[in-house]
Amino acid sequence: MPLIDVAVPVPLRQTFTYSHEQSLSPGVRVTVPFGNRKLTGVVVKSDVQTEHPDKVKAIDAVLDTLPVLDEHQLTLCRWLWQYYHHAPGEVIHTALPVLLRKGASAVPEPELWYRVSSSASEADSAELSRAPKQRDCFEALLQAPLSADVLKQTFSGPVIKALTERNLIEAFNRVPQTAANQWASQLSISSKPVPDREQAVAISAIVQKQQCFAPFLLEGVTGSGKTEVYLQAIESVLKAGRQVLILVPEIGLTPQTVSRFTSRFGIEVGVLHSQITDKARLRVWQQARNGALGIIIGTRSAIFTPLKCPGMLIVDEEHDESFKQQDGLRYHARDLAVMRANQESIPLVLGSATPSLESLNNAITKRYQHLQLTKRAAGAQATVQHVLDVTDQPMRFGLAEGTLSLMRQHLGQGNQVLVFVNRRGYAPALLCHHCGHTESCQRCERPFTVHKAHRRLHCHHCGATRPLPASCTQCGKADMVTEGVGTEQLEQGLSQLFPDAPQVRIDSDSVRGKDKLQGILDAINQQKYQLLVGTQILSKGHHFPHVTLVVVLDCDGALFSGDYRAPEKLAQLVTQLAGRAGRASKPGQMWLQTHNPQHPLLQDLINNGYGHFARHALLERKMAVQPPFGVQILLRAEAQDGQLAFQFLAEAATRFEHVQLIGPMPGLIEKRQGRFRFILVLQSDKRKHLHEQLRLALPAITALPLAAKVRWSVDVDPTDFS
Repeated sequence: MPLIDVAVPVPLRQTFTYSHEQSLSPGVRVTVPFGNRKLTGVVVKSDVQTEHPDKVKAIDAVLDTLPVLDEHQLTLCRWLWQYYHHAPGEVIHTALPVLLRKGASAVPEPELWYRVSSSASEADSAELSRAPKQRDCFEALLQAPLSADVLKQTFSGPVIKALTERNLIEAFNRVPQTAANQWASQLSISSKPVPDREQAVAISAIVQKQQCFAPFLLEGVTGSGKTEVYLQAIESVLKAGRQVLILVPEIGLTPQTVSRFTSRFGIEVGVLHSQITDKARLRVWQQARNGALGIIIGTRSAIFTPLKCPGMLIVDEEHDESFKQQDGLRYHARDLAVMRANQESIPLVLGSATPSLESLNNAITKRYQHLQLTKRAAGAQATVQHVLDVTDQPMRFGLAEGTLSLMRQHLGQGNQVLVFVNRRGYAPALLCHHCGHTESCQRCERPFTVHKAHRRLHCHHCGATRPLPASCTQCGKADMVTEGVGTEQLEQGLSQLFPDAPQVRIDSDSVRGKDKLQGILDAINQQKYQLLVGTQILSKGHHFPHVTLVVVLDCDGALFSGDYRAPEKLAQLVTQLAGRAGRASKPGQMWLQTHNPQHPLLQDLINNGYGHFARHALLERKMAVQPPFGVQILLRAEAQDGQLAFQFLAEAATRFEHVQLIGPMPGLIEKRQGRFRFILVLQSDKRKHLHEQLRLALPAITALPLAAKVRWSVDVDPTDFS
């Protein structure tokens, strides 16, 4: 009987051998016995050899007639588990939609659709005048049948049920359209603006490389029209019947991006992000795999989407940290996009106004072709940036008097003002004015954040909550005061300071719920709000044509962080925020409130811009042999007893030779969810050498007695040291 290697979803860095009556194609899913469990695995190799064939168990069932992972995807998965030193089974399961991991069919199954019943007619619409929701639903189906998923996005279940009971509409099953390239005949290119000189150069450079692997870094100032470059560059790709995969960093950016691509090309766009159902995700996966979708737009995990006719990969806002997975398989979607584009011989476009130092260095050293857009589109002026020294100034809700005067001026002119503070909640701490005790989360040893609207304390590290205390838990005095300013307090304060200016708060607390963020963004652009208060959600690529002033509260924290990447992250954030102002005919200003106005980083940013800062930062990184000039791998360990985690990493450190070691030392967040966290940094100027050292050391580290008593993981190319 043939012996077959199967990747099983368990946290072990190996595949497992099983037997079957016949050879199986790599990429086929199978059900196998594993201990006392039945697991769904994926065949990675057939006709293998083993020293003990008599001990090999048989495969229970074969789930697919055709592989769910093709040769390209399996090669990519092999690279992933080798480069990130991760368990093969977990890598492959990460690459599959959730329903396929659970054993669902990979073949499209009939879906529930609705249509107007044969006995109904347009005349029935008038009879529904007293039930406007039912009338709207009926009229929508008069235009064309709709899937239950699409219909339920607009109309409630009771509305659909009422129409069904009145025999005006009927349900039926329909197999999803998966015909390859059918969309190509439906392409309808709408009118497009004439690109300026720099855009035209970028578009031409990308179009000329459509038949081969060619990585581009599109560095364009905020508002310079990078999306228009994407749109015109992919036009010929789509006309040739080839597919385009576009990665965006945030769910909030997905609807506006989808809208622009749909209106330009007139075809369906597949959407993949964490808020869609597992069923919808599988459907998009099936359509993309069969070539039934021309454009797929998604967040980080969309990089695993199979394409029947791949034509181009685009990573928008490539610098964004959300492209790096911070648990499980800690891959970086941007780096995986480079590997995938190379493997499939297609162009890759990385776009950003504030490119990561890694990508910028690749462009400077000619590994990537560097395309630059230095001017804003449609003649919009660059935002003028300033620092405001708040030393010794009276503050009201975190705002200096000088800042308030500027806000009055811009609001008085009918413009919008964006106020940024990177703290949600009312205040970052609650303390006793009598004894000084700070109410803290015992599991994380960090102050609770005050959420006054819900009268609760929240720990933003572990999610723990408790009621807002009326008195100090230490001394019993009812003299509790808040320290610091969050979005909730700022919103409350601004309503007192500017009672006539309608405002909206945008943070992860206020935009929960389907389509809520998009609704708020639409209302902002319709000028229903003058004051915008929010966190980093507001910095991500949104177009606010009426914002003329951006105010940043307390940007000092990142200036003194223990993370060497903090200056880069701050510079990117400040530059992205500045890009929200002055995007149309109105000029924009940005003011940074700081106690350190002469800090070199701030002065470099406001006087010379991000490009100059980034190139100077690269020189510093080069002298310190830090990424991208050095390579880092992080070993993390955590345990309820911090000494165990520390000792485990200390013993692991002895397994390495000729590698620079930093630590063991506490993470930037030392305790979280009741566990103490320690890190060991492995560093070298030679990537191959460092990976080889880790590969040789891992079996010995795994065999350490303490390895079973702590949680530990490997993080290659880390971006987070907490």
